[in-house]
Amino acid sequence: MKRKFLCSALIVLLNLASCAVVEDEVVAESTYDCSLPNGVQNSEHPNHAKYQSLLDGIIRQGVPGIMMAVYSEKDGLAAWVGASGKADLKNNVDLKPCNITRVGSTVKMLTAVTILQLVEEGKLDLEDKAASYLTEESMRDIENARTATIRELLQHSSGIYNYIQSTHFQTASLNDLTKEWKPQELLDYARGRKANFRAGTDVDYSNTNYIFLGEIIEKVEGKPFYEVFQERIFHPLGLDFTSFAAVNPVPHNIIRGYIDLYSKLEVTDATHFSGWDYYTADGGLISNPRDLYLFLRAVVNLEIINKTHFDQMIDWISPSHDDEAFYGLGIFKIVTPFGDAYMHSGDAIGYYASMMYLPDHDIYISWAVNGNYGKIDEFTQSKEAMEHIIEKILE
Repeated sequence: MKRKFLCSALIVLLNLASCAVVEDEVVAESTYDCSLPNGVQNSEHPNHAKYQSLLDGIIRQGVPGIMMAVYSEKDGLAAWVGASGKADLKNNVDLKPCNITRVGSTVKMLTAVTILQLVEEGKLDLEDKAASYLTEESMRDIENARTATIRELLQHSSGIYNYIQSTHFQTASLNDLTKEWKPQELLDYARGRKANFRAGTDVDYSNTNYIFLGEIIEKVEGKPFYEVFQERIFHPLGLDFTSFAAVNPVPHNIIRGYIDLYSKLEVTDATHFSGWDYYTADGGLISNPRDLYLFLRAVVNLEIINKTHFDQMIDWISPSHDDEAFYGLGIFKIVTPFGDAYMHSGDAIGYYASMMYLPDHDIYISWAVNGNYGKIDEFTQSKEAMEHIIEKILE
C-alpha cells in the first residue's frame, strides 16, 4: 500500500543527520497555472458543496493542501475534481485541482498492469522465473531473486527483502536528501539480507519486487519502463498530467511538499527530498487525483487489461501477519464499514496519494496531499482518515 519507510526512524535519523535543508524557494504564482479539460464543472455537480466541505475540513486540521476526484458510475455525471489549501505555503499560492504532485507507490499498479499486458501479448508468463529476465548484477546476493516467479513479485509473495526498510539505507538517504539514487544502488541494500519467507508461502510488501519488475519490462520491451508507461498507459488513457520522475525529477510546476516531523503541524519544505525513486518502478510517478481515477477506472472497466487478467489481479491473498489488507497483483483490498475497497496508495517525503474503487457502490475516490508524517498522516492516510473520507462521500 504505502511505502514502508519507517516514520519514527525518519524522525530520529533526521535529528541525528547532518544534512543540509533546502530553503523554501521563491516561486511565481503563475508557475502553478493549469486547467482541467473541458467538461469538468465542479460548481454544477450536485455534490459539490459536500465534497468541497470535506476538503476544507481536512485543511482546517492543518494539512497544507489536498486534491480529490470522485466519480460514480451510477449517477451518470462527470467526475468531481476539487482542491483546498495551498500548493505553496511560502508564496501563498492556492492549490488547484489540476496541479501535479508526487504519488509514490501508486505507480506499482501501473507496473503491474504493464506486466499483465505483456502476458496477454505472449511476451511473458506469470509463472516464469523472474531470473530469466534479470541481470546477474541485479540478483547478486539477493535471497529468493533466483527462485521467485513474476507473479510472486507482483503479489509481494516473493519473500524478497524490502530495501527501504534497511536502516543503513535510511541513514544514507537522510544524510543526502537530494541524492538521485539509481536502481543498483538501491538493490545494494537488499543484498546479503535474509528473505522474509520462502517464495510463494506468504505475502509481505517489498519495494525491491517492483525494481525487478521495472527491469523485466525493460528487458522485454527494449526501452526504459517509463517510456513503456507513456506508450501503453499515459497517452492512450489521456492522462494529461502524468509523467515519470526520470524524465524530469523535480518539475518546475510541481506543488511544494511538506513534512510534519514533530507532530506540531510546523512543516518543513521537502520538495527536493524524494530522490530515491526517480528511476525505479516502485515509485517516482508524478500525477494528480484526476489522472489516478481515470487510470483505475480503465483497469476496472477492462479497457487496458482483459477480464482473465483482472480476475487474477484481484485474486487476493491475506498475509499471516495482517488481517486488515489483502494482496492482489499490484493492488490491495481493504475491508471498510462501507464494503470492500480495491486500492493502492503511496508516498514520498512530503507527499501522499491514494486511489480506490468501492465495488459495492461503483464509485471511485482518489486524493493527494502535499504533506505527510506526524499529524498530517492522521488526517489523510490513516485507516480512520480513509473511512472518514469514504463516509462523507457516501452519506
